Formats: sequence, C-alpha cells, structure tokens
Amino acid sequence: MRIYRYRLVAYVVLPTHIHCIIKPKNVDDYSKIVKSFKYSFTKNVGLVKPTYNKLWQDRFWEHTIRNETDLNRHLDYIHYNPVKHNLVKASKDWSYSSFCDFVKNGMYDEDWCNWDDKYKIMELNFE
Repeated sequence: MRIYRYRLVAYVVLPTHIHCIIKPKNVDDYSKIVKSFKYSFTKNVGLVKPTYNKLWQDRFWEHTIRNETDLNRHLDYIHYNPVKHNLVKASKDWSYSSFCDFVKNGMYDEDWCNWDDKYKIMELNFE
C-alpha cells in the first residue's frame, strides 16, 4: 500500500489460496499490486525467496466490479469461502478474513452464512 496506492476492500486468506477485492488508484497498477501483495505476504510470514515461487501461482484472476449487485455477490463469495471449504461452520469463525469488519460496520449479521442454516446457503449461487 505504501508503494502502490490502493484500498483493500475485502479479503480472505485460506490454506491454499486467497481472495480479495482491491480498489487501486491507478488501474494500470493492478498486476503490480498483486505481485507486491504476494511478495510482502511471503516475506512477512518468514518464507524465503525459493518458497515464494512454490506458494503462489504465476497467474491470478481479475474481475472489474460492475455495480453494487456485483460487489455484493463477490463480498458474499469471499466471506463464504471458509465455510465452502469446510474450514469452519460459520463465516464468523474464520479469523483470516474481513468478515468481522463487515459485521462491525453493520453490513453482515454475525450469524450470516452459518453452516447450520442450510436453506440460506442453498440460496447463494456463487458458481
């Protein structure tokens, strides 16, 4: 963030991948931001350079958020991911995401997407 100006809107860090929504000041910096993010994350968790290449894929998937509905779908997908991958039974139980920040800001109910609420989850069409 110090080198490339952007805002991290939402994120989830999982054992095998990450999802995030960023808002770059300059759209042309998007690839540089992703590369910088991967490098900084690797460095901050104490991994050495050779591990960097094994930890991250060379590619990433980029999507431009088109409208508020699109943003909300992607926010839901990000925050649902730990439940989807059977890491926790509720989004609130995964501490490596922005979900709790969204709860504090009133954007989600704390019990949103609880695994026990199967009907609610079935209504979420992410794929």
